[in-house]
Amino acid sequence: MTDTARLPEGYETSADSGRIDVERVHRWLSTDAYWAMGRVREKQERAIEGSLNFGVYDTVSGEQVAYARVVTDRATFAWLCDVYVDPAVRGKGIGTALVEAVREHLRPYGLRRILLATHDAHGVYEKAGFAALAKPDQWMAFYFG
Repeated sequence: MTDTARLPEGYETSADSGRIDVERVHRWLSTDAYWAMGRVREKQERAIEGSLNFGVYDTVSGEQVAYARVVTDRATFAWLCDVYVDPAVRGKGIGTALVEAVREHLRPYGLRRILLATHDAHGVYEKAGFAALAKPDQWMAFYFG
């Protein structure tokens, strides 16, 4: 997966978990992502190990500039989470391109749906075809606390 059609020139996407800069991803999420503030490194590593992982990389330096992961059974359902774009490259369309690349990577699985939750990035996901739940009254959640 290195489709760069929607990315600005000089960037590429990859679904190779071996390319993930775990230290960088942990720093981003645990210090700057409202949903993961304070997440410990061990928990982030377990999340990465149990998920499909996607990155966006600078094609010259190889530096990772964005991250997303997907929890899925690869048959019926997927949860898109931990989508993060480095503040230095925000506003270039990298987030939307990453989400579109993830969506297309998952398409061959024949999933029924991909879900996600966001507090403030609805516009990014809407550009990639996501919409509010059609029947939110049918969904429930259990919270450990």
